[in-house]
Amino acid sequence: MNTKDAIKQTYGFSQMVLNGYLGDFEDADLMQRPGEGCNHIAWQLGHLISSEGNLLNMAVPDAAAELPDGFVENHAKENAGSDDASQFCTKAEYLELFQKVQAATFAALDSLSDDDLDKPGPEGMRNFCPTVGSLFILISTHVMMHVGQIVPIRRRLDKPFVM
Repeated sequence: MNTKDAIKQTYGFSQMVLNGYLGDFEDADLMQRPGEGCNHIAWQLGHLISSEGNLLNMAVPDAAAELPDGFVENHAKENAGSDDASQFCTKAEYLELFQKVQAATFAALDSLSDDDLDKPGPEGMRNFCPTVGSLFILISTHVMMHVGQIVPIRRRLDKPFVM
């Protein structure tokens, strides 16, 4: 297995976990917050999608997938407290957007050489992502930083154990 394949497999594992946790969710379930002061799942999904585009553009300028008008703003930090479901997407829309951003991420990754992956990461993130390759690792694992917040909602909604 080479570096690109390992990144893609890690990305796929993260998405498999996310899809498993969301599989039996209804759209309204996405507006649930795992606890007081936490962001609801809809906002988190949008954050993950928007962040992937931002991170990808840091690695490969203008490589990110185009998102619907207003999407980034609705999922910005300033809108995390909104409980207005009309500002957020359906589960199907989020999952479709994840596929779209994944295609852009994989296309950008495939366009890079191993030497490109070893180049220094974006200056403002070098302490966290010292190389372009490590930025792609962050992209592939970012979902895993959030999926644990779905579990308390699953328990509260009496959903079955998934993983």
